[in-house]
Amino acid sequence: MTYEFLQSYWWFLVSLLGALLVFLMFVQGANTLIFCLGKTEEERRLIINSTGRKWEFTFTTLVTFGGAFFASFPLFYSTSFGGAYWLWMIILFSFVIQAVSYEFQNKIGNFLGPKTFQICLIINGIVGPLLLGGAVATFFNGSNFLIDKGNITNSLQPVISRWANASHGLDALLDPWNVVLGLAVLMLARILGMLYIKNNIEHQQIQERCTRQLPWNALLFLLFFLPFLIRLMIKDGFSTAAGAGMSTAAGAGMSTAAGAGMSAVSPGCITLESMKYLHNLLEMPILLVILLIGVVLVLFGIYKSSRSVQYRKGIWFTGIGTMLTVLVLLLIAGWNHTAYYPSNIDLQSSLTLANSCSSEFTLRTMAIVSLLIPFVLAYIVFAWRAIDRKRITQEEIEQGEAY
Repeated sequence: MTYEFLQSYWWFLVSLLGALLVFLMFVQGANTLIFCLGKTEEERRLIINSTGRKWEFTFTTLVTFGGAFFASFPLFYSTSFGGAYWLWMIILFSFVIQAVSYEFQNKIGNFLGPKTFQICLIINGIVGPLLLGGAVATFFNGSNFLIDKGNITNSLQPVISRWANASHGLDALLDPWNVVLGLAVLMLARILGMLYIKNNIEHQQIQERCTRQLPWNALLFLLFFLPFLIRLMIKDGFSTAAGAGMSTAAGAGMSTAAGAGMSAVSPGCITLESMKYLHNLLEMPILLVILLIGVVLVLFGIYKSSRSVQYRKGIWFTGIGTMLTVLVLLLIAGWNHTAYYPSNIDLQSSLTLANSCSSEFTLRTMAIVSLLIPFVLAYIVFAWRAIDRKRITQEEIEQGEAY
């Protein structure tokens, strides 16, 4: 295994975790629907106990996603998680209040009342997907940071990366296209939440409400996602010449690669390339095929579920399609000599797989450990099937232990 292969391999694993995280945010999507789908306290408890069986999957995947970035691409971890900390702290705080809300809403002595914690679940359901979608959009639209590896020798302040303003990540929300993708992820989470509830809860009225609301949420999702996708295909991308390392030229005049081919630039130099992300899809046709399959599966699951109250398998079609689509979008952000975390302040500070990854020894060792991933996935599937062997009913809530 070459060093370049290991970099691509770990970007694939990180992208796969990101795709799985977006799918598992059906928990957040369903939580935004607590009062839309649950008209009585009993119906709301059904919804909360349905998602309460799965919220640990989402939170664990989020932590694993961050941990995989830390281990494989530590410079991104220090730059984004360390620089844009306000954005990530708000995301993490929303997940913390989610955990507290599940555990304490119906405890004896809860002087705030169950509705307070239900509102907290709704806050997590909105804030989590919205900000995570905005954070992912910065892979394509860039962020405001600077990288200077020469600072590692500075005994007074050996800081390689720093944020270029005092907002520390909140400035990402000033880019309307970041917000557009965030809203698209939010609406997708709501769609996945409805499909999950249809599959998991045995309650005729709740299933009918899900079926009625699906088309409107799907329309809003398409209104946000399609413009973002079209713009992504035609916008300039951030390309890097083949070769490892980061150019030390800061602010030097950059030659723009227009259309085909890069001009003669030093290895690792970042340049703008017209329609870079579209070129990535065309140069890696297997990803284009997977993207089309993913989009078709998403639409098929939504269509079938919105046509029939009794149809309950939509979560699997739309869920798998979501994972395939997100996986491809993340792969074209980093593969094919693309800068996956562009700097809007200094083009040469942009992060690529080559200039931000761990050492070859670290990547190789972790690649061996990653062979255990199929066993972990098998356990998750087993646990999921064990939990969902029987659909949740009102009688189960009344007789058993419940949130």
